[in-house]
Amino acid sequence: MQTFSYSKEVSRAKRDQKPIVALETTVITHGLPYPANIKLARDMEKQVRDGGAVPATVGVVDGKICLGLEAEQLGALAQGEGLLKISRRDFSGALAKNQSGGTTVAGTLTVLAQAGIRIFATGGIGGVHRGAPFDISADLPTLGLSPAVVVCAGAKAILDLPATLEYLETISVPVVGYQTDEFPAFYSCTSGFQVSVRADSAAEVAEIARAHWDMGIQTAILVVVPPPAQDALPQKAVDKAITQALEEAQIQNIRGQQVTPFLLNRVSELTKKASLKANLSLLLNNARVAAKVAVAFGN
Repeated sequence: MQTFSYSKEVSRAKRDQKPIVALETTVITHGLPYPANIKLARDMEKQVRDGGAVPATVGVVDGKICLGLEAEQLGALAQGEGLLKISRRDFSGALAKNQSGGTTVAGTLTVLAQAGIRIFATGGIGGVHRGAPFDISADLPTLGLSPAVVVCAGAKAILDLPATLEYLETISVPVVGYQTDEFPAFYSCTSGFQVSVRADSAAEVAEIARAHWDMGIQTAILVVVPPPAQDALPQKAVDKAITQALEEAQIQNIRGQQVTPFLLNRVSELTKKASLKANLSLLLNNARVAAKVAVAFGN
């Protein structure tokens, strides 16, 4: 059964060996309302193109895994109802039942491993949840199985950052600070935790990735980029909002895949949408950086 569908643009890029940057789609299907979601998707793709690479936005439409979304497919994911949030475990059901949905970090990485795409831009990865060390995002083990460069703003600030960093060390994923020595805290530029190695240019990121994979270590390279300073939030203000949101989630008995979207939405409300502004800004910035890395890597 053929489950992969490439857009015309991505097909040409693969044929001509042009640099490609993958983008995920849960921010479209579950992160933002229409039309803000489709605008963000198009803006991120534009950032990648302006940087000299080709965007491959990944999603599942009618049981087909799409690498690069045509306008009609993007519209279906931006405006559709009953869309799935597709992580690594969810592909089989979605494909067998001809369903549609957005791919998470773990879901997108699972696709890239088969498609031969090495560079991926996202907002923040999932990780170990605060107060629930058994609740670990599928993003983490999938990073340990996926030879790709993942450009992000660290892990989502609602998570247990020290535990997440410990997990990344255990599974041998280098945490590369892009022009920083400190692990960013998603909305904030600093967290108080150090990265494992610093890179001051896209070319240096590419060299680190090549050296890592040449050693036979087939894990991801996590490139963490601080959010743009003009939109970043003070860490103390974010932590205060997160603490309140976590308490509310516990009172309302919110669990499983609903926890992260609830917390992100509530933090946005508590910060009067300042966190949302920071989130959109860092997404575009990560797409820009990923394009530079893809060009340097010679994807």
